[in-house]
Amino acid sequence: MKTDQREKVGEIMDSDHRMIEECLKAFQALGQEDVHPEPLFQKVKLIYHSMEEHEKELFFRTIIERVEVPKEEMQPYLEALIDCSPGDPKWPSLLSEVRNRFYSPRLKLLKKISYSSGGLKFLLDFRGDLLTIQRSSDLDLKPLDSDIVFLFEMWFQEGFLYLEEITLDSSYRQIERIKNSDMVHPMASIEEMGQRLGKDRRCFALYHRLLPREPIVFIEVALTKGLARNVSEIMARAGGRRGRGKVDTAVFYSINNTQNGLAGLGLGKMLVGKVVDSLKKENEKVRNFATLSPVPGFWQGYLKPILEGRDDAFSLKSGDIISFFSKKDVARILKKAGEEPENLGQFNAALVSILSDSAWAVDDDLVRILRDPMVKIAYHYIANEKNPRGKPLNPVANFHLGNGATVSVSNVNFLANPSEKGLEESCGIMVNYIYTFSWLSQIRRSFRWFDRMEVRGFFR
Repeated sequence: MKTDQREKVGEIMDSDHRMIEECLKAFQALGQEDVHPEPLFQKVKLIYHSMEEHEKELFFRTIIERVEVPKEEMQPYLEALIDCSPGDPKWPSLLSEVRNRFYSPRLKLLKKISYSSGGLKFLLDFRGDLLTIQRSSDLDLKPLDSDIVFLFEMWFQEGFLYLEEITLDSSYRQIERIKNSDMVHPMASIEEMGQRLGKDRRCFALYHRLLPREPIVFIEVALTKGLARNVSEIMARAGGRRGRGKVDTAVFYSINNTQNGLAGLGLGKMLVGKVVDSLKKENEKVRNFATLSPVPGFWQGYLKPILEGRDDAFSLKSGDIISFFSKKDVARILKKAGEEPENLGQFNAALVSILSDSAWAVDDDLVRILRDPMVKIAYHYIANEKNPRGKPLNPVANFHLGNGATVSVSNVNFLANPSEKGLEESCGIMVNYIYTFSWLSQIRRSFRWFDRMEVRGFFR
């Protein structure tokens, strides 16, 4: 590296260091008793929002390393605790003293921020950044994340949360916010959102009292006769044109978390449970509850890499794919891709070629050949493929199966979403995750304040 290049890199590193030190100084000053926290929080906020991702990563690491209980302060209390037996009268007071002394200093400062105007929203975005960075970082950011989660578990509970139904009578701002936040089935206009609000098309959002204009999680529901297995069944009939008395099933077709910083806190699970409970009370004929969910990552992140031989991270291997097809259909796929029927070594490449072009979805012969194998492969993906923590690899499957829903191969629907987005994302496949009445009882046990949550806007 040339001298001038080294100097430039050094200047950038010095600039990063100064910015992080300045932000850390303001952050630590929040712990002082004789200062007004608002100006300090605004300074932290201003500097933090000017940081690039690598600077935020360094800031997180610096907080973990330098805002902590010093070892030399901990040691005498730990030694006293080890020397004291549980039967000793000093044990309870000693244990209490240890808890007070070892209380995370980071948590004290984060609490100060949460009490400031706009502080809770800042911390939501702060944790969202932390989780994003943690996915690709070699650093262990869990100590800081654990502090934020502890704080959020106090803020996002009984008394702070309420459920509200979004209707045509809701404010324009509420409806527009939902419309702009739907990443599952994006909408081009506010009128399209209006079509999703009616007697048989409903929308419910979970709000926090300190963030009344921003839904935390929201869910869109179609009330249908029987289980909807295709997105066109839901979208084509939106707007309340079906007779209300005929419905017996609630299908959750779009669930969106608008606050990435709340990932892992179980609020989506609680929202689904509260909506199920409310719809049951409103119409006793609605007895079946399920989703119609996408399978993000199935094609680009799973099947295509396997077909191309990049299968180290998966239980399904490149050589397994051909076994899902009959010999006759293998020959037909090869022929469709311009290969000789006996050239079996090119089968995976032929399948990549076919599935990479959306034209296959309107080829009746290919649709017939692919239907059964693709359903079985997709089911293997959602039911059997796991991440390093032993959870379902697919994020949507992880959410619903983690919530207590069930799924079988009969719930995997081929070409249920033949839109361009649906084909690119999951070869058009969608899944019904089934929620049972016994699951609702489990939710009540998990959230003891479940029945006391305020519900607004049910005027049916």
